[in-house]
Amino acid sequence: MTEPNPPRQGAVGRRTLLKALGVGGIAAAAGAAARTGAASASTSTSLNDVIVIGAGFAGITAARALRAQGVRAVVLEARDRIGGRTWTTTFAGEQVELGGQWLAESQPLAAAELRRYNIPLISDPDSFPDVAYYPAAEGPRAFDFLSANDHLGTLLAKLFDGTRDYFPRPYEPLYARDLVTGVDKLSLAARLDQLGLSTQDRLWLQGVTDSYSGGDSRTRGLTSMAQWWALGGHTHAGWDAQVATRPQGGMIGLLQRILADAAPDLRLNTPVTTISDNGRQVDVTTRDGRVLSARAVIVAVPANVWRTLRFTAGLPAVHTAASRFGLGVPNVVKFWFRTTGDNGRVYATGRPGDPVSLLLPQRVLANGDVLSVGFAEDPALDITDRAAVEAAIRRIAPGTKLLEHAYGPWGRDRYSLGAWGMRGPNQLVHLPTIQQPHGRLAFATGDIASGWNGAYVDGAIESGMRAARQALDLLQAA
Repeated sequence: MTEPNPPRQGAVGRRTLLKALGVGGIAAAAGAAARTGAASASTSTSLNDVIVIGAGFAGITAARALRAQGVRAVVLEARDRIGGRTWTTTFAGEQVELGGQWLAESQPLAAAELRRYNIPLISDPDSFPDVAYYPAAEGPRAFDFLSANDHLGTLLAKLFDGTRDYFPRPYEPLYARDLVTGVDKLSLAARLDQLGLSTQDRLWLQGVTDSYSGGDSRTRGLTSMAQWWALGGHTHAGWDAQVATRPQGGMIGLLQRILADAAPDLRLNTPVTTISDNGRQVDVTTRDGRVLSARAVIVAVPANVWRTLRFTAGLPAVHTAASRFGLGVPNVVKFWFRTTGDNGRVYATGRPGDPVSLLLPQRVLANGDVLSVGFAEDPALDITDRAAVEAAIRRIAPGTKLLEHAYGPWGRDRYSLGAWGMRGPNQLVHLPTIQQPHGRLAFATGDIASGWNGAYVDGAIESGMRAARQALDLLQAA
């Protein structure tokens, strides 16, 4: 299941917008949908206050923050749905997430949103595995899950040893700047080299770091993962808690509630090509040639996508470098798959170079079949080919029989060009600069959040709130 490229551009009707809002809780946002659909029917010829480019969590949160201050934003979204790198859909009769999936109470901004809208966190009771495969020199071996997970936690603690010193305040990642600057130069691979691990321990730990890095631990910085460890309390239990619970109704349910409060002029199927800032106003050109103007613009797309947009006034060097580097990890495909109950609930981690790096059981269906989540990073894997995917799964989980699968190919999606954000070496030190506005542009993406950056909705919410404040400052200064 690939995400279709938008088949149309321009005006969006109410039926299209309701469809784009997702699979659950449509009524909660019906009022906002009616307003946004009607407003999108005409091309703006006046000077808007703020245009937000992107309708993911960062963009919609920014629009709501503006609305709270009396500013109604125009939100331009390239896709035919809201959500960005979250993507709630259905598979095998179940609501599933092909993008961001998990939230935790330890993520303060996301948790505040759940309390605000009275949305509970739920867990999947069938996610505990019957069998767990971990890599060994001779190939995948079955281990007792609890014992193996405890050992993996010990290895992660070694990898992140020192975080209490260089991340004493993980929401202020440069608080201990002298210490963290020295650590920020290390890639994850360089840190692994320092640990002197046994062959098996290296396989286990690098399998994890490669998976998070989009397939290559040499490209991503130690401090990016280490900050997540610190944010979880510097413990393995806190680390595991980040993938243990999800919002009832899915990510789309939460985003619909934020959208309803934001009540923006939402225009789907509206890719942006050019952003022109003359110092007094910003002109935004869409792919079909329309031009909309505003006194300020919030660019709420992934950092990787910045390089596909034409900024006529240019971008600061730090933004250009980050986008060319690709803060969003490459090649990643998240997929859901159904297996027969005979396989049981299978957990598996790969070794470096395996096309599939991680399998997580999630739910057992009424007929006994098992739904699981997997992550693949090999660009040579044909994710559309069931037999090829089954063969890749069997490399880390022998004997698995794949019945069907659905996938989100984030590295190949032109509106994300990568999955979750993850900094490279020597990039954390540039965070304060990349968070600043440029001219009449503010930037909102979880890729540049101070706290739960990159892989977490909490970071997108943080970034959206900051960009809204910056946009309001730009309006007041105009």
